[in-house]
Formats: sequence, C-alpha cells, structure tokens
Amino acid sequence: MYFKIKIIVVLFLIFTTQTSPIFGSLKLNAQSKDSIILAGGCFWCVEADFEKVNGVSEVISGYTGGFVKNPTYKQVVKGGTGHYEAVIIHFDPGIVSTKDILNMFFRSIDPTDAGGQFCDRGDSYKSAVFAKPSQTLTAERALIEAEAALGKKIVTPILKISEFFVAEDYHQDYYKGENLLLTRFGPIQQKNAYKRYRKACGRDERLIELWGKEAFLN
Repeated sequence: MYFKIKIIVVLFLIFTTQTSPIFGSLKLNAQSKDSIILAGGCFWCVEADFEKVNGVSEVISGYTGGFVKNPTYKQVVKGGTGHYEAVIIHFDPGIVSTKDILNMFFRSIDPTDAGGQFCDRGDSYKSAVFAKPSQTLTAERALIEAEAALGKKIVTPILKISEFFVAEDYHQDYYKGENLLLTRFGPIQQKNAYKRYRKACGRDERLIELWGKEAFLN
C-alpha cells in the first residue's frame, strides 16, 4: 500500500525532469556558514526532519554518489545510475554543530539496514554520509558513538563528497505541499498524503523500536 501511495503522488506531480548540479561550496545561502550531504532513504522524510532543527536554514533534496549527469527521479529509483536519494543541509555551526546534525541523523535512520530504509528498498534508498574532508573525522566519531549507543553494528558508510544534483521542483518541501493529489483514496492534500506515506512506511515506528528515547523524531 505504501509503495502505491508514493508512486501515485509522484507520478501525478511529474511535469519536469531537469536537475541541476551543486558541488564544491554547495552554494551556501546567506544564512548558512556550513553544509553537509546526508542520505537517509526517502529524501522527503529527511528534509522534513531537518528543516525543523534550530540553526538549519535550508534543506534541499537531490541525488548524489552516482555517475550519471543530471539524473531524473525516475532514473535514480529505477537503478543503474549509482545515485542515492540525499539532501544538502545548510546550517549555522554557531547554533547547531556538524556533530549535532550527525548525531540526529544516525538516530533518524536505521543504520543497521544495508538494503534501503524502512519500506523503501534498493540502492538509491541506502543511507550514507557524504563528508567533506573537514567533516570526515567528526563523522567517524559520530558513527562510533552511535554504534556504542545502539549496541549494534552500523553499516551506514562515510563516503567522500561527490557532485550533488538538485531534485525536481515537486520534491522540494514535499511534506508541507498544499497541492491536491489524486490517490487511490480520492483527492488528498499533498502534506496529508506525505503523512500517510510516512506512517504506512513504518519509519517512526521502526525508529522508536530501534533507538527508543534517543530516536530523532521531528
């Protein structure tokens, strides 16, 4: 059921397939002093979680880690491009640190799952940290601490930063969209369709089961 919800609402919104690359400085906006790329399964959910964090000015959904230029959503989820669904988080380290964000990230995913995240399966939904050289040590330490807190082996890799392609416009801020979508349940406002998808996918339920009180539910 959850797969059908996501497929239907995505197909309804696909009007453009153009993506744009971001690399190097990640085009930091005026309110940000740093940024990090994280892959945690469905980028709608990761974006929704981190846009509410104090000190985070913007979260952008996109694709990274692959070898195809300007990939589309359809290409990425089909497989064969090497890309992960991911987000760029722009933040002010004077308010929230890289370590803080990484601690929240590990507790917002199932880092023991090597085959995807929650109901979303396949390579494009795997979790990963795409670290800049200045972030690698912090990421490694955050992983070690998360593994100790969890008491289980973490399989989420820490990878070198690679070219990031911004996802299609309809994916941005999906969780708070006001559009009316036609689903198998009838017309549903986009933000409510997102809530149904997230619940049906079992994301929050699994996080509580795995992390208990440490789960990052935002």
